[in-house]
Amino acid sequence: MATYIFVTFAITAILGFPIWAVLAISSFTALTFASSTPIVVVVQRLFTATDSFPLLAVPLFMVAGNLMETGGISRRLIKFCNAILGSLPGGLAMAAVLTCMFFAAISGSGPATVAAIGGIMIPEMERAGYDKAFSAAVMAVAGAIGVIIPPSIPMVNFGVVGSVSISTLFAAGFGPGILVGLFLMLVCFVTAKKYGYGLKNVQKFSIKNVIKEFFHAFWALLMPVVILGGIYGGIFTPTEAAAVSVIYGFVVGLLIYRELPIKKIPSMFMSAGKSTAMVMMIVAAASGFGWILTSARIPDAIAAGILSLTSSKIAILLLINILLLIVGCLMETTAAIIILTPIFLPITTALGVNPVHFGVIMVVNLAIGMSTPPLGVNLFVACGIAKISLEKITKAIVWLLVANIIALLLITYIPAISMAIPNAMGIK
Repeated sequence: MATYIFVTFAITAILGFPIWAVLAISSFTALTFASSTPIVVVVQRLFTATDSFPLLAVPLFMVAGNLMETGGISRRLIKFCNAILGSLPGGLAMAAVLTCMFFAAISGSGPATVAAIGGIMIPEMERAGYDKAFSAAVMAVAGAIGVIIPPSIPMVNFGVVGSVSISTLFAAGFGPGILVGLFLMLVCFVTAKKYGYGLKNVQKFSIKNVIKEFFHAFWALLMPVVILGGIYGGIFTPTEAAAVSVIYGFVVGLLIYRELPIKKIPSMFMSAGKSTAMVMMIVAAASGFGWILTSARIPDAIAAGILSLTSSKIAILLLINILLLIVGCLMETTAAIIILTPIFLPITTALGVNPVHFGVIMVVNLAIGMSTPPLGVNLFVACGIAKISLEKITKAIVWLLVANIIALLLITYIPAISMAIPNAMGIK
């Protein structure tokens, strides 16, 4: 069964099939030629995988992200962040990173963050004298913070597959997300100093301007407080919080900022529906694929193989990080989480790693994969906005990725970065 499933996987992937088709075809081939299990059992598994209340948060957060982008919220966040950092070398790029961190607390999606912030910031950075490829690279990498700082769609998926509290995962994402953001800001600062980026529009710091932009962005900044405060205050679940974010974004964009065009609402729902359909196809196909792997005891074999190499916790976590970084370059995030969580979670739990901490490690790894070729979806979004080739943005992204990997290692080996907030809040 393992031979059939992996050979078919390799062939279909090389031929360029969509990831959901690769997983589905591999699963059905293995069952047809190497198993007596009725196909209907797998079909039932596919349906059960998508029939999940927590997964309802996925389309809702996608709609919320679209509302933020078109309702004037992202533009106000950018102005507020630029008022804080715009006077520093590389201030505009640092403001872009900080804006992504704020937007991450609204959207839950990496590509949505790149699209919402990058559509404004990439042209703005170019006008200020930044290299176009560097501007796009900053947005591609910073956009991945959208899945680390809660709410986070990949954390929802990990919580469902690994039976881990989604609320606790959300609380654990703050520290790592802020750390990644600070490392990226440092790279922006050093790069701008070295190449003289941003000299055309350096603005003088003014407390008065910061206060003014704060009040302009007040309703945008209040949104994460309402959503996350509601979750941790026990008012609503993470899935219900996604629905609240849609209502909040609609009210703010339409009635307060008055920038949300009514005529665009149907297209926003259509876009979110298409994205959700693709995610759910991947969830269903990956669930079937994972079930077959488990039935064939392949995860047990992989776990035994890893543990036979070394018993060192440090070495095993490093090896898992390397494998996840490679997978992140080649596989869509949702599929990677559903397939690999049942393999790696028991190993790390046996080593004494908190499942919540490992969930954060996994999400940060796969977030890095969103901005690494050949499958980095954030790269393609940023390239489309900046109208540059993948080759150019790849050259500009190297030091940003190095900063991400350093942050990843700190997150891996210093559990307190992830667990300090959940422990302080008494969340388990």
